[in-house]
Amino acid sequence: MAVSPGTPLCLVRLTYLAPLETVDVHRPPHVEWLKRMADAGLMLAAGRTDPPTGGVLLFRGQPAEVEPLVQTDPFVAEGVASAEVVAFRVSVTTPELAALL
Repeated sequence: MAVSPGTPLCLVRLTYLAPLETVDVHRPPHVEWLKRMADAGLMLAAGRTDPPTGGVLLFRGQPAEVEPLVQTDPFVAEGVASAEVVAFRVSVTTPELAALL
């Protein structure tokens, strides 16, 4: 266990608003966007939910920083997914994750 007092993170919950076939049309630009966010060090993790009704993204930062970024996600910008940003402050984590924060 490691303590990371007050590190701000945002969990982003994507919910598909269109049929999966329509969402999949926008998947390649969405994946490129995810790669850019990760390469920039802004996003720590991303994945599709199971069953595939949306996705979950983990971002560094405060909602004021994360919400504008999320609006540039092709899924959100094209209206095939909505995004809910949930802010939290890390209090306990693994040493491996603490090293990333």
